[in-house]
Amino acid sequence: MSAHPRPDLLGHTANMTFAGELTFLRRTRTRDIAGADLVVTGIPFDMATTFRPGARLGPQAIRAASVQLAEIAGRAFPFDIDPFTHLAVADYGDCDIDTGYPQEAVERIEAHAREILDSGAKLLSLGGDHFVTYPLLRAHAQRHGPLSLIHFDAHVDTWEDDGKRLDHGSMFLRALREGLIVPERSVQIGIRSFSAEDHGFHVLDAPWIHAHGVQAALERVLGVVGDHPAYFTFDIDCLDPAFAPGTGTPVAGGLSSAQALAIVRGLQPVNIVGMDVVEVAPAYDHAEITAIAAATIAHDLICTEAVRVARAR
Repeated sequence: MSAHPRPDLLGHTANMTFAGELTFLRRTRTRDIAGADLVVTGIPFDMATTFRPGARLGPQAIRAASVQLAEIAGRAFPFDIDPFTHLAVADYGDCDIDTGYPQEAVERIEAHAREILDSGAKLLSLGGDHFVTYPLLRAHAQRHGPLSLIHFDAHVDTWEDDGKRLDHGSMFLRALREGLIVPERSVQIGIRSFSAEDHGFHVLDAPWIHAHGVQAALERVLGVVGDHPAYFTFDIDCLDPAFAPGTGTPVAGGLSSAQALAIVRGLQPVNIVGMDVVEVAPAYDHAEITAIAAATIAHDLICTEAVRVARAR
């Protein structure tokens, strides 16, 4: 594959930061994704929230917060590379979800993801509340088989589930029961809640991260996941509310942006086959701190993928 199999997907990083079309990192908005290596899409769904709604506005807020990162993409920090010399990346726009029929959300999101994955591209999704990860996992597991889960969150999201409930706190138990994820090869990072029972996930809670540090956390994650295909999901409430106030269920005592980014950047050896960043609810954060953190996490995921591709060539 040439460095630029799709020159039209190079984007428009020369736009003024305060003007122009809002796509993620100024990538080309298109549904013609043949030849794309990675596709970004928004999943504007928040009808499974249990406290403060508003994450349906997250995808657009994250796109808006990405403009400064797009401006310096030629030497992305701290990677010092242009990720788009190694990856053709497109912004697919958002999944069409009819709020009048929330019971159709799983089917719509799963079909949307499968359409993108069928192109051969990897998928980076911007939520939306965390329930959207469930249909995304279904689409990815159909393609890759049962997956390791790399799960950043304040909450374990394994509360009891009857298989019908729209709840952003129980979908990983449903995914586990459906065989979509392999708990012994999965890790939950930054947790500040408890589960009703032990489901076999490796848990690195926030106090453990604070006590042992980023390098120890990375060693644990890499050891647990190994070379198993993994799905990466980052609930922005993994961060302490000081770094991410704009979310539905903020919990004190979380990770700093610096800690989270250091772990994300260290995941280059992992075979990440799909990824999402969720639970940005911009109405609760007038300063856009939360969206900036989410955009940077998503940006760094793209950069780590670019580094993997570059090293493989």
